[in-house]
Amino acid sequence: MKRYLVVILLSFQGLWAQVQFEAKVSKNTLGLNERLRIDFVMNIDGDNFNEPSFEGFRVIAGPSQQVSQSWVNGRSSFEKIYSYYLMPNQKGTLTIKQATIEYNGQVYKTNPVRINVTNAVEQPKDPNDTSVSADNNLYLVADVSKTNPYINEPITVVYKLYFSYNIGIKNWRELGKPTYNDFWSQNIDIKELVPEEGMFKGEKFRYVVLKKTVLYPQKSGKLAIEPLSLDIDVELPTNRRNIFGQMLLKEDSKRVSAGARNISVKALPEAGKPEDFSGAVGSFDFKVIPSKTELKNGESLDLVVSVAGKGNLKLFNLPKPVVPNALEMYDAVHNEQVNTPLSGMTGKISDSYTIIPQYKGEYPIKPMQFSYFDLNSGKYKTITSQEIIVKVLDGPTPTDATASAGVQKNQVVPTEQFKYVKLKTKLEAINHKDFFGSSLFYCLLLIPFGLLPVIVLAKKKKEAIDSDVVGNRIRRNNRLAKKYLSEAKKQINNKEPFYVALEKAMHNFLKAKLHIETSEMSKDNIKEILLSKNANPVSINEFIALTENCEIARYAPSSSASIQKDYEKAVLIISDLEKQLF
Repeated sequence: MKRYLVVILLSFQGLWAQVQFEAKVSKNTLGLNERLRIDFVMNIDGDNFNEPSFEGFRVIAGPSQQVSQSWVNGRSSFEKIYSYYLMPNQKGTLTIKQATIEYNGQVYKTNPVRINVTNAVEQPKDPNDTSVSADNNLYLVADVSKTNPYINEPITVVYKLYFSYNIGIKNWRELGKPTYNDFWSQNIDIKELVPEEGMFKGEKFRYVVLKKTVLYPQKSGKLAIEPLSLDIDVELPTNRRNIFGQMLLKEDSKRVSAGARNISVKALPEAGKPEDFSGAVGSFDFKVIPSKTELKNGESLDLVVSVAGKGNLKLFNLPKPVVPNALEMYDAVHNEQVNTPLSGMTGKISDSYTIIPQYKGEYPIKPMQFSYFDLNSGKYKTITSQEIIVKVLDGPTPTDATASAGVQKNQVVPTEQFKYVKLKTKLEAINHKDFFGSSLFYCLLLIPFGLLPVIVLAKKKKEAIDSDVVGNRIRRNNRLAKKYLSEAKKQINNKEPFYVALEKAMHNFLKAKLHIETSEMSKDNIKEILLSKNANPVSINEFIALTENCEIARYAPSSSASIQKDYEKAVLIISDLEKQLF
């Protein structure tokens, strides 16, 4: 009876030792300028930890890993923690999604965590700290060229970052790009940030132009230009000095916003507006040019309708020519040769029509009109093209075509472009052989019997593979190593995801080759096992050095060339160890 009781108690003890994997945060409500710590805690040595995306946050430190194990009264306890420090990018309720781990072939997930982000809060300041603050030394300003434009009149928004001589700028990130609702917008590329000097609030500042945008308002009334917000890394001087007497700097981050700007857009005047006005605003020249005016039967001409000048060239339609029925006109091919500098769109747009005459004779293409609103004079202007006469020198006349159509009803008159339409269809029956008793019938009948031995052998092989627990674990780790090495190659242009995937690839390679778990992956243990398997000491040292470098390189400055070099080094080292441990 006592033996059965011991067995029952041991069974309950196994049930109590459940896998625990949870996310813990330092606080659930924080200001926009405060930092958040989140710990992913597990009571088992899980593999392949996958962090959440941290949408709405910026990772400023982490992951850092802590592992602890203890024995108390004959019982062991284990704890592994992955820690991150986050900075919120926006206000509101943000959700940190689930993290995952793998343990004994099963996937475990944390619960999502909701964080309430409020306005920036005032943080206590050390009274002994007399260092310079970024609050009164850093400003983002949006310079708008005109606040009372007409519809489709270009205005420019230039974003300038002013900073005093006391601080330094290291890096900046856009927290949210303005969408410019009710505006057509075009950003102008800035190849290089050049610091300049200027006056701001009556004092001398340095400034850089961060962004230039050309806007065309699309409706009248009061329109809002959304604010641009930046997260800026700065260096601030302190009252401390090093042993050489040089002032020490401290790194900090500051969020600045250009603020919303309101634009009062004037509607175009109704007085004098032409009926064919299509919304063109600016200063233009209008032309209608045919490729030729004399054609032979079967030839075609191209009629090009174009507008050139300065204005909203991409925001209106060109007029369409009207041609006689004897001229067949195809849909236009639109072409744009438009540049958008800071002053607005300039260039040329055109529609090219292909026209094919059907009969001999002379056919007029009526004059075309193009109307636009001239910003310089504040009035509408209309340009009229000349009439174009198209001469077809030979071919059938409209009278001949009508007479031919009356002779044979439902028959198309042949030309060089078209042949007669066939009015009758001749159908022929196709002979089919019976499927029953054919060679294909007997082949399909015997195939299932031939597949039975293959199915039996495949089943036995699968059972053998499933029973090989160690082999399955090795194969799984091999697949994971290849998977994460492939993922590292895809992320070669994204530094942090690249080094995360590369580190996982190297860890899973060791698990597959040395048959060890994550908790056994100390530097000395790895080196000892690899040397016992006659691995090259040079390859061992390079492997360990590259593994240790992965976490440091994630946040250290690095170029694309150094990332490519680390990837090639990892492939070479894994390939060498693969041959040595075979």
